[in-house]
Amino acid sequence: MPPTILIVYCLVVTLASLAGGWIPRFFRPTHIRMQVAMSFAGGLMLGVAVLHLLPHAIEEAHSVHHAAGWTMVGMLTMFFMIRLFHVHEHGHHDPSFHSHPKQVNDSTPAEDSCGHTHDAPHTAASSGISSLGLFFGLVLHTLIDGSALAASVAAGAENDSTAGLIGLGTFMAILLHKPLDSLAITSMMTAQGWSPTWITRLNVIFALVCPAGALAFFTGVNHLTGAQPVIGAALGFSAGMFLCIALADVLPEVQFHRHDKIKLSAAILSGVMLAVLIGIWEPDHAHEHDHEHEHEQPPATRAEHAD
Repeated sequence: MPPTILIVYCLVVTLASLAGGWIPRFFRPTHIRMQVAMSFAGGLMLGVAVLHLLPHAIEEAHSVHHAAGWTMVGMLTMFFMIRLFHVHEHGHHDPSFHSHPKQVNDSTPAEDSCGHTHDAPHTAASSGISSLGLFFGLVLHTLIDGSALAASVAAGAENDSTAGLIGLGTFMAILLHKPLDSLAITSMMTAQGWSPTWITRLNVIFALVCPAGALAFFTGVNHLTGAQPVIGAALGFSAGMFLCIALADVLPEVQFHRHDKIKLSAAILSGVMLAVLIGIWEPDHAHEHDHEHEHEQPPATRAEHAD
């Protein structure tokens, strides 16, 4: 049975994902608001990856090289998912988000140095992607998000008093980012003329993917003996994925939003600071210190304690 905190996390993420998909029905977010939200979520994911997931991965794997290797695999996996499915071009699937004037200078090309078109609407036709392709890519990405959430909670399962707090950073990063994914799907489906019924169906299905991935991973890990290496690999992989997502969301807009650089920079720093604060709230792992004391004791001393 998954811990109550994981079930609560899954329910809240589901509601947030549903809400993100319903945003276009009530109001149309502006491009700068989307960028501020993405910058804040990107800063939080960056902080969670470096300050939470990677240290926990090293702890669970008992190897810096093992954790770093899985972090690299996670980064490359996410990179190719973005390359294949355009899963993190939030706001670029809806033409209304890209009504930017050519105001930099007369010689500014349509495509900037990062390969990101800002002067022309980024429609499905111009990008060569479909709603179903985007949906499939985000489903794969969200299954991994669910695994990351479950792995974060499982990492603290040996000490019930810290299990929920250990997963808090990962939960917050997913919670803030998942509505943007849902919004990308429903905005693109709306632009391509999908019916409201089908948009709602896919939005509901997508909202259930993260909980499905989390519960499946946690259940599978619970049936393993010596699951720490698996949890460590999952945390390292998730750290790499979060790093790639954060950079993919933030870096393409660095050159374009020069007039909003203070606002966007403040949003990124705020996200990182939230990750730092969450790290301060997390208590030390009791089982980590217990393991360290066991390894520090000589065999004869441990035998005496056993007697």
